[in-house]
Amino acid sequence: MLRTKLIRIALTSSLLVLFTVGQALAELPKLADLAEKAGPAVVNIFTETIPKQQPRMQRNVPRGTPFDDFFDQFDQYFNRDQQPQRSRSLGSGFLISADGYILTNNHVVEKADRINVKLQKGEKTIAAKVIGTDPETDLALIKIENGSGLPFLKLGDSAKMRVGDWVMAIGNPFGLSHTVTAGIISAKGRVIGAGPYDDFIQTDASINPGNSGGPLINLDGDVIGINTAIVSSGQGIGFAIPSNIAKEVVAQLKSKGKVRRGMMGVTIQSIDENTAKALGLPSTHGALVSQVSPGSPAEKAGILSGDVITEVNGQAVTDSHELTARIGTMAPGDTVTATLLRKGQTKSVKVTLTERDAKKLGKAEEQDQGDESGTLGMSLSNVDPRNGRPVDGLLVVNVAPGSPAAEVGIRRGDVLVEVNQRPVGSAAELAAIVNKEGKANGAVLVLVKRQGQPVFRSIPVQ
Repeated sequence: MLRTKLIRIALTSSLLVLFTVGQALAELPKLADLAEKAGPAVVNIFTETIPKQQPRMQRNVPRGTPFDDFFDQFDQYFNRDQQPQRSRSLGSGFLISADGYILTNNHVVEKADRINVKLQKGEKTIAAKVIGTDPETDLALIKIENGSGLPFLKLGDSAKMRVGDWVMAIGNPFGLSHTVTAGIISAKGRVIGAGPYDDFIQTDASINPGNSGGPLINLDGDVIGINTAIVSSGQGIGFAIPSNIAKEVVAQLKSKGKVRRGMMGVTIQSIDENTAKALGLPSTHGALVSQVSPGSPAEKAGILSGDVITEVNGQAVTDSHELTARIGTMAPGDTVTATLLRKGQTKSVKVTLTERDAKKLGKAEEQDQGDESGTLGMSLSNVDPRNGRPVDGLLVVNVAPGSPAAEVGIRRGDVLVEVNQRPVGSAAELAAIVNKEGKANGAVLVLVKRQGQPVFRSIPVQ
C-alpha cells in the first residue's frame, strides 16, 4: 500500500515538473516569424571616404639633372606617386518608409563621400544620399533614389517597453549580413557619456561592430530602439537610442535637414548630498544653476546663479541631464514655465527659448577642483601673489591634503567668489558662514571660478 502511494506521488511530481517545463517553453517567444517579417526592411550600409590627393612638390628643375633625381627619391620616400588609400566601412540601417527613407547612425555615414545600401533580397548595391544628420543623438536619415514599394518598419513607442521585455536585433555585425540576435531589455534611461541627450535602452541581445544603425525590435515587429553603442570590454551589454527620441529627430531631418533645439542659456550641474545640505534642500533632485549667460532667455526671465530648477512645465526635474534632455526636445520660440528654489523660496518664471548652438553650449563639466580658515583646509589670500593685484573673492593659495576642500576637488589657483550664495571678501567672512550655517547644515556651498569658468562645490563641515 505504502509502495503504491509512493509510486503515485513520484508520478504526480514528474508530471508536475513536465507540465512546468512545458509551460515555461510555451511562454518563450517564437522569433522565426518575426525575423522573417522584419528582415527585408533591414539594409547593409557600405560607405567610402576618398582622401584628398596630397599636392606634389613643384619641380622647377630640368629633367635628367641631379636635382631631378632628388625629387624622384623624395616622391618615392613619401609615397607621393601612390594614390591615396580609400577608407571603407560597414554599418546597418532600416527602411522607415516605402519610398526609400533609411534611418541609421550618424557615425555610420559621417564624412562619407559615397553611400551604398544593399537590401536583404537584393544582389546589387543601391546609391543613397544623406538627407540630414544629428550628431548629438548620433542619428542620420538617408534615402535611396527613386525608391517605391519597399518593405519598411514602423517606429514604435519605446516608453511602453519594460525591463525584461523580449527584443530582437538585426544587423550586419563584422560584415555578416542580416544577422539576427535576441535578448531582453536589461535597463532603460542609461547615461553613458555619448552626448547631452543620453537616454539609452540597454539590452543583452548581441550587438557588435557593424550592428550600428540597425533596429531593436519588439515582439509586435515595431522598432523601439536604434542600436548604437557597445561596451567593448563586456559581453551582453549593448545600447540603443529609444524610438521616441528618433521620431522627433526624423521629423526635423525630413523637413529641415537638421535638428533645431531650444536653449535656456544656463550652465547647470547636478546636486549631491553635501550641496543639498548646504542649500537646505529636502533632496538632491533638481539642477543647480552655476552660471547664466548674458542676454540669454534665462537672464531675461530672472534666473540667477545659485537657483535650483526643480520643475519644467509642472514636471519634476531629477538632475541636470534630465533638464538638458527636456529642454532639448523643445523648439526655439517655445515658452516654458520653470519652477525654481531660491534661498528656500519657490518661484516660477516664464522662459522663451532660443536656438541651441551645440558648438558653443553644453552642460558644465565636472572638474577636479581645493583656510588655514581652519575647518575646510585652505590657505586664502585677497591678493594674487603673481602680480600683486587684488582678487575679486578669495584666491586659494594652498589646499591641505586630505582636507574637506581637497576631497571635493578644490585646488590651488581657484577663486572662491561666493559662499552659501553670498559674496566673500575675507577669510573671516568665510569662517563666520562656516561656523554658523556650515555646522548647522553639515556643509557649505562655494562658487568657485577656475580659469574664468564658474562651478559650484559643496564642502562638508564636521
